Amino acid sequence: MTSRLPLDGIRVADFTWVGAGPFLTKPLADHGADVIKIESRTRTDPIRGMAPFRDGRPGTDRSGYFANRNTSKRSVCLDLKDPRGKALALELIARSDVVADNFTPGTMDRLGLGYEDARAVRPDVIYLEMPMQGNAGPHRDFRGYGLTIAAAGGLLGLTGNPGRPPVGTGTNYPDHVPNPLHAAVAVLAALRRRRRTGEGQYIELAQLESTVNTVGTALLAAAAGHTTGPMGNDDPAAAPHGVYPCAGEDRWCAVAVTGDDQWAALGRVLGAPEWASRPEFATADGRRRARRVLDGLVASATAPRQADDLAERLTAAGVPAAAVSDARQVLADPQLNARGHWAVLDHPEMGPSVYDNLPYRLSATPGELRGPAPLLGADTRDVCVDLLGLDPDAYERLAQEGAVG
Repeated sequence: MTSRLPLDGIRVADFTWVGAGPFLTKPLADHGADVIKIESRTRTDPIRGMAPFRDGRPGTDRSGYFANRNTSKRSVCLDLKDPRGKALALELIARSDVVADNFTPGTMDRLGLGYEDARAVRPDVIYLEMPMQGNAGPHRDFRGYGLTIAAAGGLLGLTGNPGRPPVGTGTNYPDHVPNPLHAAVAVLAALRRRRRTGEGQYIELAQLESTVNTVGTALLAAAAGHTTGPMGNDDPAAAPHGVYPCAGEDRWCAVAVTGDDQWAALGRVLGAPEWASRPEFATADGRRRARRVLDGLVASATAPRQADDLAERLTAAGVPAAAVSDARQVLADPQLNARGHWAVLDHPEMGPSVYDNLPYRLSATPGELRGPAPLLGADTRDVCVDLLGLDPDAYERLAQEGAVG
């Protein structure tokens, strides 16, 4: 009988932490893979200690950030510097199809858990590493997170207004979009090849190189000798193009006009102000040349209007527009709620909690959030005893001595 979950039967030994790694293994878990997250009591995943916390009360198992990135997984605690903990990790690798880590180069090798160590116990293993800047080159040993990767990859240099300091993307974009999703594609491609050939392989994903993909057009322009830099909300082709004030405190509407038909429609929705028919705005080139003046005129017309109503009227008229939402408004968004995007899972420590549902839906083999993020070490005994075959008494001794927990 065909499994409903496409990755049933695949096991992942997940040594990743923080953002990009756990967000790689999450969709694998949500689509049926048995993802076993390996931590230690003394060196937990750092995002277990990052806000927001349920009820504002910090705790190892109370981070909403961690919970959102680790649905459908199991958690084991092993002391990888203890030979007995390392031996259990190798036993787990021997029973896993995929091994993943996002440490600095050489970390897993020094622990005796590198690719060659993994191949010795599982010859067809697929082994993914996600070093910040790769395993070779003058910067191979540099450490960093999403912020520093975005800076090194040119993304931060394109944010903000001309002549002003970079403002960033508001989140560690490389951790949430390019790096984990490129890694997931690589793992799935390697699994497909192994199914055909029986052979595993090593995958190196340099997170800097993955992030550079997000600024491709700027790189092409620079290669052609053009100066690139931050543009604020401007767009090279569209005008008006920006975020305009609306009625109420901190309410805004994003508007993008890319052609003459949309320009005419914008004028109609805004009540046909006299400036909408000025000859200097009649062409796309003219609007781009006068974008600063145009921004001020559009802002004066949008300021008394309700953002949601304006966005609806504009989109109905064929003009791309959306009210700017904060997180609370996104949770209440009627489109997302109508499609069941939000799921409530009962977390053993935090209680009922809201999670993003899967953003892609397979008609024949849909995934699902199979459970909330695991408590630290919640599955250690089950994995060690039931999966790895450790004698229960031996497990208790190792637990008492701190090799497992």
